[in-house]
Amino acid sequence: MKKIALTGIKPTGILHIGNYFGAIKPALRLAREYDARYFIADYHALNTVKDPQMLAAHIREVAAGWLAAGLNPEEVLFYRQSAIPETFELTTILMAFTSKGLMNRAHAYKAAVQENLENHADPDAGINMGLFTYPVLMAADILLFNPDVVPVGKDQVQHVEMAQDIAQGINFTYSGEILKIPQAAVQAEVAVVPGLDGQKMSKSYGNTIPLFAPEKQLRKLIMRIVTNSQGVEEPKDPETSQIYRLYKLFASAEEQQALAKQYREGGMGWGDAKEELFQVVHRELSPLRDRFEAIIAEPGTIDTILAQGAAKARPLAQATLNRLRRAVGIAG
Repeated sequence: MKKIALTGIKPTGILHIGNYFGAIKPALRLAREYDARYFIADYHALNTVKDPQMLAAHIREVAAGWLAAGLNPEEVLFYRQSAIPETFELTTILMAFTSKGLMNRAHAYKAAVQENLENHADPDAGINMGLFTYPVLMAADILLFNPDVVPVGKDQVQHVEMAQDIAQGINFTYSGEILKIPQAAVQAEVAVVPGLDGQKMSKSYGNTIPLFAPEKQLRKLIMRIVTNSQGVEEPKDPETSQIYRLYKLFASAEEQQALAKQYREGGMGWGDAKEELFQVVHRELSPLRDRFEAIIAEPGTIDTILAQGAAKARPLAQATLNRLRRAVGIAG
């Protein structure tokens, strides 16, 4: 049997090119060798998104985006976290085996406290219990579906380690393998996608290129990429250019070699380089944009796909929860 991989998708904003290469494409490749399971972490998003219309829109947009990028709901599990009530019962049980000290060490909580201290505010100002207990809900998301691996970036490894700690505590207490111990699959080779200003592409920096931007907007954004003052005739180093770094993500090996040659020989201005980048980006993303627009125009279809995924996921979740309920003595 295939091993199980679980990927969480947080619906907190418009997908961009950094998401596509840093998260979506690597996660979808898992389906080739794993029993892949993907969920939209809508309750996690509630910690920061309080506008109901915005949250509902984000959920459908992220679902449509992953479907447009190639997620096949017939071949993998694809569901909303909020459609699996077993997640929340499991969270309650896990709370009884989670020390407050463990939560105190969570990166997101520590960062929020540190920011408050730097601003001379109360250490817990603006910090809700959803943020503080975030790692326990994430542990429930993970442990409920018995994954062998959880693909994460380096900054997310702690969440998997916390899930391991909690599960090991339960297994030790009840002298058995009640919960499978997951492993973090660190995506070390995922490309770091440069943004418009050369920093890592991120919504927090305001330097993103939306994945499904219309053609005119896409061209306008690419033409805004920051460059240095080198003239047209000057030779340029492709490896230090964020234009070329983006180009490499979309172009064939032959195209990369040809453009690198033009950089080094001189006679090519930054405007020409940006136009070359636009052409390859538009070539790859326009079919995705067309699929996205068709999918997002049918919100009922998106809801049906997610509901069907939940219907397939719930028996798996119930089996895990029933096993744990029997172990702790709550089974009725």
